[in-house]
Amino acid sequence: MHDRPYWNRPVEELFVLLVSSAHGLESGSVRERLEQFGHNQLKERKKNAPLVLFLNQFRSSLVLILVFAAVISILTGEWIDAAIVMVIVIASAFLGFIQEYNASNAVEKLRSRVRLKINVLRDDIQQTILSEDVVPGDVVMLSAGSIIPADGVIIQSNDFFVNQAVLTGETFPVEKKPGQVAANSSLSGRTNCVFMGTNVRSGSALVLICETGSQSAFGQIAEKLTLRPPETDFERGIRRFGNLLTQVMMALVLVVFAINVILNKPPIDSLLFAVALAVGMAPELLPAIISITLSKGAQKMARSGVIVRRLESIENFGSMDVLCTDKTGTLTKGVVSLDGALDWQGNASEQVLRYAYLNAKFQSGLANPLDEAILRELPAGTENFIKTEEIPYDFIRKRLSIAVQDATSSNNKYTLLTKGALDNILNICTQIEMEGMHASLDETRRAALQQKFAEWSDQGFRVLGVAVKQVEPQAEYSVEVESGMTFAGFLLFFDPPKPDASQAVTDLTRLGVTLKVITGDNRRVALHVAQNTGLQITGVLTGAEMNQLHDEALWHQAEKVNLFAEVDPNQKERIISALRKMGHVVGYMGDGINDAPALHAADVSISVDTAVDVAKEAADFVLLEQSLSVLRQGIQEGRQTFANTLKYIYTTTSANFGNMFSMAGLSMFLPFLPLLAKQILLNNFLSDFPAMTIAADTVDPEMVEKPRRWNVTAIRNFMVLFGLISSVFDYLTFGVLLLVLNASEDQFRTGWFIESLLTELFILLVVRTSRPLFKSKPGFALWLSTLMVCIVALTLPYLPGIGSLFNFVPLPPVVMGVLLLILFFYIAANEFAKRVFFRRDTF
Repeated sequence: MHDRPYWNRPVEELFVLLVSSAHGLESGSVRERLEQFGHNQLKERKKNAPLVLFLNQFRSSLVLILVFAAVISILTGEWIDAAIVMVIVIASAFLGFIQEYNASNAVEKLRSRVRLKINVLRDDIQQTILSEDVVPGDVVMLSAGSIIPADGVIIQSNDFFVNQAVLTGETFPVEKKPGQVAANSSLSGRTNCVFMGTNVRSGSALVLICETGSQSAFGQIAEKLTLRPPETDFERGIRRFGNLLTQVMMALVLVVFAINVILNKPPIDSLLFAVALAVGMAPELLPAIISITLSKGAQKMARSGVIVRRLESIENFGSMDVLCTDKTGTLTKGVVSLDGALDWQGNASEQVLRYAYLNAKFQSGLANPLDEAILRELPAGTENFIKTEEIPYDFIRKRLSIAVQDATSSNNKYTLLTKGALDNILNICTQIEMEGMHASLDETRRAALQQKFAEWSDQGFRVLGVAVKQVEPQAEYSVEVESGMTFAGFLLFFDPPKPDASQAVTDLTRLGVTLKVITGDNRRVALHVAQNTGLQITGVLTGAEMNQLHDEALWHQAEKVNLFAEVDPNQKERIISALRKMGHVVGYMGDGINDAPALHAADVSISVDTAVDVAKEAADFVLLEQSLSVLRQGIQEGRQTFANTLKYIYTTTSANFGNMFSMAGLSMFLPFLPLLAKQILLNNFLSDFPAMTIAADTVDPEMVEKPRRWNVTAIRNFMVLFGLISSVFDYLTFGVLLLVLNASEDQFRTGWFIESLLTELFILLVVRTSRPLFKSKPGFALWLSTLMVCIVALTLPYLPGIGSLFNFVPLPPVVMGVLLLILFFYIAANEFAKRVFFRRDTF
């Protein structure tokens, strides 16, 4: 097809070129085509490649400087010290690599549980396959809500509109029809084609696939771009925090190195010391801690029926303070039953049921629970009807029309059957069917119909209207034919409230999450359902009323109202944006094609496994069960993830940060370096073990009781307060070792190594909770790793061979006793400071 593009060829010619037909491919040829063209996937960066993950551990410029300095040490003959430094650096990198590799693989397995599927014709049989298994020559069946899996041409279509803004930027959906267009047509001009990554807004079509994977228009663009989702608030805060620390550390390296060289200390030792200090302060485990914490949270959420599609959104889930959702399937069971097919007086009508059944049976668009409820009834007298034409449902008309013909009748006219929202049905009716006769639908009768509608709606029934009309045979009908119709009757549907809905609403309220219901149903039905599930209504706003409000007025109304009824799809997005404008972290839960814009607009987008493709693709989270109850676990996991990430930041900005600054200051006055580079790195390496267990640590109940957000001011205050306390006790330790105990150079380094490591271990136990230390039990892994590292710290100087390798010497019992006493007062001081801090600064 290189000499002439596929959009410029007739479909019959393409069938020949692709060795296919209108009946689809033969199954036997699919494997060969997969080998020839590859799977229908875009080329992605191999994020989980082991070598890439391992090398990523050395991305820090400080670590690279350390390696460079170690190489210089080898060249100058200090190969033993250099080897120790390199071993510790590589061991730290390996520790981070193992944790991140396991975490990323676990998440990929979870994501694979939510994969897009597509309907195709193969061997003239409809089959459902994975989107990635589509090959050139496949005949794909598309309907409203489908994500288009690859590029192709239209074989046949029925009011088929596609949203292709992702490729062309067009604001409105574009109608697609069979045909040929010029070879030099732009993407937007190829009205006979559909493209990978776009989605079906309405109608249905059969499409012949011509290009897949990286050969598609979307694939060729994607190869030139690095696509990344927008940063969450938490990611942005972490990045800014990391940049701040990096600037401080680089300045520290330059200042400490320069001063020590001026003081005539060995340049290589001074460089190693300065860089090691910076590495000791660096939150080098932060990416690994976040990755591990998020992956563990994702695995826990999966066990509760929540699949995480975008890992970084878990923190936003925990920060969410407003959840917007439709009522169907969340407050109600989502199992709709047809309670009645009634005539204009409210009496049961077999004729109305017959009309509704034929309409539901022959519609080819998106499956929906209302049609499924109708089809369970199986009325008599529908066997001989055949479908002749369809005008699909759309969200503007809010109705669906089917033209049928009785194959046994001599009447050559067709019957147009229309069902939809009652107001939209009445708008196209001029007559009413009354006891087999047609009468004028005057204002009095319209008012009577509206009165019945209001009564049934107040009882919680969803009410649709049915209309009928005889039409002349035509090959194709437009929406203009829906006029001058006869009102036939009502359809009453009932979706009972979920037994656990009331408890779920209460649980969300306790977690500080405000539930707001957004529905297209009329306000009477919505109000009835919401009140029956325990939702305390603070205000009701309809779509018509919203249209009268300018944006700023809606911001304030959206804050007060918790029930939005009779809304259009674009209004859902407007509500979400208004709530975000008022400073809320907003979640939206939806499963329909009309929910996609709102899902994209929300901070946290949630869909269900049975949702249309476009909704699942827009979602951060996919529920395996449509229930508010499973969301509670997800919210708690998000908040636990946030809490455990803060624990590491607290540790880094307290003892760790304070210790390194104290050593930097002392090095300017001592005739020797307070610690050798290898001792600093060993300290850092050993303290990493307990830090790695933070992801599995227990979280106090009060940390998940309300939404918490990133607070840079609180972290800065924490750094100043606890860093200052750490430095005070550091200099107390220096003074006792040098002035009171008259420690030698090696005794000083040994004592300070033990003291600084123990303070780092115990500050983690202190700051991991706002409660007193002994009233919050850490996780088993944190306790065990802390105990083991404490034992190593206290015994290392006394181990022959290993201790001397790091220039440690045994300490007299009195020195060890004094160090432990200082540690006790250090813990007590931080416990007191913690009470003051958490009363004043919160997240």
